[in-house]
Amino acid sequence: MSSTATNETSNVNSLRTAPKPQTSKEVIAANVKLLIEQLEAGHSEGLTAYLTAMGKFHNYSFGNILEIARQMPDATRVAGFYAWNQLGRRVKKGEHGIRILAPMIGVRRKKHEEAEKDIRTQNRAVLVGFRAAYVFDVGQTEGKELPEFSERVSGNAGEYRDRLVNFVIGQGIELEFKESIAPSLGISYGGKIALLPGQSSAEEFSTLVHELAHEMLHKAERRTATTKTVRETEAEAVAFVVGKTIGLQTNRASADYIHLYHGNAALLTESLEVIQKTSAVILSALETPALEATEEPETDMAQAS
Repeated sequence: MSSTATNETSNVNSLRTAPKPQTSKEVIAANVKLLIEQLEAGHSEGLTAYLTAMGKFHNYSFGNILEIARQMPDATRVAGFYAWNQLGRRVKKGEHGIRILAPMIGVRRKKHEEAEKDIRTQNRAVLVGFRAAYVFDVGQTEGKELPEFSERVSGNAGEYRDRLVNFVIGQGIELEFKESIAPSLGISYGGKIALLPGQSSAEEFSTLVHELAHEMLHKAERRTATTKTVRETEAEAVAFVVGKTIGLQTNRASADYIHLYHGNAALLTESLEVIQKTSAVILSALETPALEATEEPETDMAQAS
């Protein structure tokens, strides 16, 4: 292993020293604190690991994505012990699980007189807290082969290009190709996206995701409350997450993401959350039925807390 690779692994693994948080807010705060320490030291490998994990585990909550990336940066697909058994696989002996927080749901019982007014509210399920749960990466298991997201692509978006275009149109966004926007590869006008024709498959897909992220994220209050650097970095981060997840080769997740920080922990946390949620929406629109049938649904901790 080269010294560069060793340093990068060390930088990412240094995120593992955090104490075990007990709530979703503590999970997020602890991970962001460690991430900031890395950024201040000039390292962005941990942030790149988080962004990569956003695509791989987009059905998980923001806090749990941070936990998975911190504890096992190289994880590719995770599930609980029972879920792996259901898929025909077994966790290898001696493997240690990745700790996440699972929601605990209880029943809120109404007083008799209140329940009589509306029977639908007699026994309402509510979030009562979180408990430690453990998931395992596919590399920690053995057994039956799993269905893939689809054939992995290298520099070619393949069928994902059409799915993305359909999603854009389905959002009521007009899409057109214009030579006149050169040298820009793409432009978002607010309800309309223009792309420069003649781009490679990978570049066109990435550009469209970038401009779609602007449409989804940077309107009204958020547009005026953030700088152009932050907005462009967020859009590029979404393009990285989505592109890397479908197999496109990209080197854009690098020190550029330090621009999200600028000494503001609250801004970094907010940006990471909107990147994760926006990427998850887009990736859900690109998913194949085979994958959807095997993923574990999870309550979003950030929304539930």
